[in-house]
Amino acid sequence: VMAASKPVEAAGGGGPAGLSRWQLALVLGAPILLGAGAIYLWGRRAARSGKGASERKTPEGRASPGPGGDGASGQPDGPGHEEMGPLGRAQAAKNKGNKYFKAGKYELAIQCYTEAISLCPPEKNLDLSTFYQNRAAAYEQLQKWTEVAQDCTKAVELNPKYVKALFRRAKAHEKLDNKKECLEDVTAVCILEAFQNQQSMLLADKILKLLGKEKAKEKYKNREPLMPSPQFIKSYFSSFTDDIISQPLLKGEKSDEDKDKEGEASEVKENSGYLRAKQYMEEENYDKIISESTKEIEAKGKYMAEALLLRATFYLLIGNASAAKPDLDQVISMEDANVKLRANALIKRGSMYMQQQQPVLSTQDFNMAADIDPQNADVYHHRGQLKILLDQIEEAVEDFDECIRLRPNSALAQAQKCFALYRQAYTGSNALTVQAAMKGFEDVIKKFPKCAEGYALYAQALTDQQQFGKADEMYDKCIDLEPDNATTYVHKGLLQLQWKQDLDKGLELISKAIEIDNKCDFAYETMGTIEVQRGNLDKAIEMFNKAINLAKSEMEMAHLYSLCDAAYAQTEVAKKYGLKPPTL
Repeated sequence: VMAASKPVEAAGGGGPAGLSRWQLALVLGAPILLGAGAIYLWGRRAARSGKGASERKTPEGRASPGPGGDGASGQPDGPGHEEMGPLGRAQAAKNKGNKYFKAGKYELAIQCYTEAISLCPPEKNLDLSTFYQNRAAAYEQLQKWTEVAQDCTKAVELNPKYVKALFRRAKAHEKLDNKKECLEDVTAVCILEAFQNQQSMLLADKILKLLGKEKAKEKYKNREPLMPSPQFIKSYFSSFTDDIISQPLLKGEKSDEDKDKEGEASEVKENSGYLRAKQYMEEENYDKIISESTKEIEAKGKYMAEALLLRATFYLLIGNASAAKPDLDQVISMEDANVKLRANALIKRGSMYMQQQQPVLSTQDFNMAADIDPQNADVYHHRGQLKILLDQIEEAVEDFDECIRLRPNSALAQAQKCFALYRQAYTGSNALTVQAAMKGFEDVIKKFPKCAEGYALYAQALTDQQQFGKADEMYDKCIDLEPDNATTYVHKGLLQLQWKQDLDKGLELISKAIEIDNKCDFAYETMGTIEVQRGNLDKAIEMFNKAINLAKSEMEMAHLYSLCDAAYAQTEVAKKYGLKPPTL
């Protein structure tokens, strides 16, 4: 369900223009690494890609006391020890093991490391931890993951901040499918390395996404359907203009348009579930719409196609895509039904497929809608949004152009076209085209001063260009036009953080968003992320859980679980190792 009030978000989550999901990572100057930054919003220093240490397959020549520490034993490598006491003999066995390791003779290397472990005096913690870590490296080459994990555990017990052993154990846990343990280890590594190593960041991101997907699949299947707020529903319907079911009561549904008011009222009293559902829709009594539409469908009434589409739309709004699909399929296959109904059903099914990450099916539906109803501006408007998600910017602009040609007064399409052009210019790092796109926004807000979306998208582009004061003014214009749009308050709150590092003001605005719409998942998500930054991890987890219960799709829910698991892993690491990421 694409709502007009929510900014278009890029599929991969990266990309510019303050796309809501990933904006926080930009806002708080945290690392952004192939999406990992969105989940790990820690550290004021950005991770510089390519600067992280590359993975080292070889065993260690000397003990490594902790992050970046080196040579704790103070002894040089190799067999040239003057003192051949127990430690010297252990070091000699280890050096022999290293030679076997480099020659690919891992079984022999393991024997030498085992000998080193048995010879080493037990009080020599750092040396002993290195011997275990080296033996784990040899087991890793033989893909003996349980042994790898066991030896790394010994190494970490002896030397709690031993990055190499923690990371090796994380990888073994990944192979053993112990995701929670893997996440804890890799979180500790990320913090110890101050987010400078690409490999540990990528493993963290991968595990978080897998955990998020698993949990969301389970939770989404058993979730209670939830009607969104009236603001969200109205905003959703406002993104359609060629849509019979969202027009005011009876428009285009009666042959005689000139009936007086009493005539309309008496027609509603007729036994038509669909007309009653439309009446409820005008009264914002949304909970009754599915049941009234069902009566029309079961009676095979005059408005059966409309009722199927209306019911499907509300199934989508409450997040029940599996119930919506058969209704949409039926409308689409009704060749004698009004083509506008069929095109609208195709747009909605196409958007549903996109949410389920099935872009091929989605594109097919939008193309079919354009074939059967080529004059329907909604098709091009929504397909343009799909193309932005797929990063097909040129095609998106063509679709917005077609929408504008069919409906020259469509402020929404003009604003989104500007946004698409801006994204294209920004990703191409072309200063001139960026300027042209910014001028385009100025033209749109001049031409359509009543279109809140125009100001909102312009504000995101301005934020991106670090023109914070002007972005703030644009959000104020949005709020004047749509005082009950919670999303705008969230964006304005985020802006205070990025602009003035003003956490209190930011949280105050986001609290206001929740006051306006207590079902605004974006507000809870943002609040959770800010609490992570402040080091209030329990509060953050509470906020993420609220957002999870409100998520409108399985994909969104998976992302939120990832954020929640990242926060939870930090609390565990803090307890276990006394490690905390830097806070604001």
